[in-house]
Amino acid sequence: HWSPREIVERLKKEYPNDMTMHISHEAIYRYIYVLPRGELRQTLTKALRQERAYRRKKKTGKTKETRGKIADMISIEERPEEVEDRSVPGHWEGDLILGKYKRSALGTLVERTTRYTILVPLGENKDAESVRKAYAKAFKSVPKEIVKTLTYDQGKEMRQHKRFTIDTGVQVYFAHPGSPWERGTNENTNGLIRQYFPKGTEFDKVSTREIKRVQRELNDRPRAVLEYKKPDEVINNIVALKV
Repeated sequence: HWSPREIVERLKKEYPNDMTMHISHEAIYRYIYVLPRGELRQTLTKALRQERAYRRKKKTGKTKETRGKIADMISIEERPEEVEDRSVPGHWEGDLILGKYKRSALGTLVERTTRYTILVPLGENKDAESVRKAYAKAFKSVPKEIVKTLTYDQGKEMRQHKRFTIDTGVQVYFAHPGSPWERGTNENTNGLIRQYFPKGTEFDKVSTREIKRVQRELNDRPRAVLEYKKPDEVINNIVALKV
């Protein structure tokens, strides 16, 4: 599930002096899109993040926000400056990935500095109370020192944000309607997650074991923004420094 560039840069880190293990990402793309035919080509393109049958530019566009207002929201504009510049770890972004017919969901929590990801099994229980309890439980899996704030969209599943803050000590900030770029780390990570759980997935039929397997794989994946280190490596180094 790694992108060609992630593969290339990670090979450089793991085999810095062995040129036989180096390749360009364009060479990988050329092989996938030019040389193979038939079933082999289908297998290779399916392994790509976007699963495209041919290369094309990504389209951009805005999605109209139709969700209702949440009481006592604190705007993203009031977040501490350290959240914006990622100078201090512990600031997270969250979202729901909806399943088939929007009947089930998967919660996603991503730390902005390390890109460490937590996947939260929800199944059909995506109401505000269920999400509050599930997110609070999920945050217990990481040290308190790196759980400070959560930035979320204005989805109704976060209506119990005040109780969530009381339970966890995590302050919730809300992005503006129809502004997914304000939670860009989460949006990008959701794209990676869709490699494993494509649109139409029925999350109530996906086991917790499988969800956590995907979480481990995501956190073991080299990321360009981390200079091709892995989220697991980065967050473990931060925790070790704080001990």
